[in-house]
Amino acid sequence: MGVIVIGAGIAGVSCAAELAARGVDVTVYERARAAGGRLAVHRHEGRPADIGAAYFTVSDDRFAARVRRWADDGLVREWTDTLAVFDGTTRGDDTPGPVRFAAPAGLRSLVTATAGELDLRTGRTVERVRPGPDGPTVDGARADAVVLAMPDPQAARLLDPDTPAGAAVAGREWNPVLALTAGFARRDWPRLPAAFVNDHPVLTLVADDGDRRGDDAPVLVAHSTGDLARTHDADPGGAAPAMTAALRELLGVTDEPGWTHVHRWRLAAPAGTRDETFHLDDDGIGLAGDGWGRSRVQTAWLSGLELAGALADRLGR
Repeated sequence: MGVIVIGAGIAGVSCAAELAARGVDVTVYERARAAGGRLAVHRHEGRPADIGAAYFTVSDDRFAARVRRWADDGLVREWTDTLAVFDGTTRGDDTPGPVRFAAPAGLRSLVTATAGELDLRTGRTVERVRPGPDGPTVDGARADAVVLAMPDPQAARLLDPDTPAGAAVAGREWNPVLALTAGFARRDWPRLPAAFVNDHPVLTLVADDGDRRGDDAPVLVAHSTGDLARTHDADPGGAAPAMTAALRELLGVTDEPGWTHVHRWRLAAPAGTRDETFHLDDDGIGLAGDGWGRSRVQTAWLSGLELAGALADRLGR
């Protein structure tokens, strides 16, 4: 029967790849047309811009080893260790910190690379996951184990709330974000790789995607506040004028963008953190993702890896 992993974001493919490496028969279901999850890109005239996670950092030796392999393959590069900080519309001192990594082809390329030769079935929507006497079932089909690698509210819709996995995700709140991508005819703003924006009514983060990608394209990406995302939940594109105006004011951009795109993330990041890195109960239903720990790309990757190890040990692999 094997293991079914539902969700082909970085946690899901990390889990599935480790299971496959340990000799477990694994299938990945993804409801979207492609793998990637919240490591997403928007393409304009073929050029990708990251509209999900802005970057990632590394603090774990296991993830560091994976990042070195990505770097050797030309998939990632060190981007910056310093970000600007705005308090409202006032730029303060830049803040040094850990190295932020970026991907020239977009962070989704890391998911695609991790998926490798996996049995990935896109466009596959799952309706329910249930425990059973002979193993868990996915829409009635039995499996040795099932992994739900997705935000808690999405997992909750597939699970019985009276099961251990269902109880683990019940009532978990996640925050929404709108991601604005804006393309300009020329670069008309001060040099900065990215900026945290504090105490602003519209924006929380700005990234220079040309600097991030390394091609110097005049493209900016901005993330909204949760309040703005909730206000425009039914019409994300309606937030474009306010976000564009705020972006131009913040960076002193005189030109209007030649094009804009707004993507809605209803479940961008968990409102809280967990001490556990994954969930796995005796019924064979596991949970993984960036909701297990502090919401980071590294968190999601490690969550999938560690759950895979626990499952493989249970299956004798």
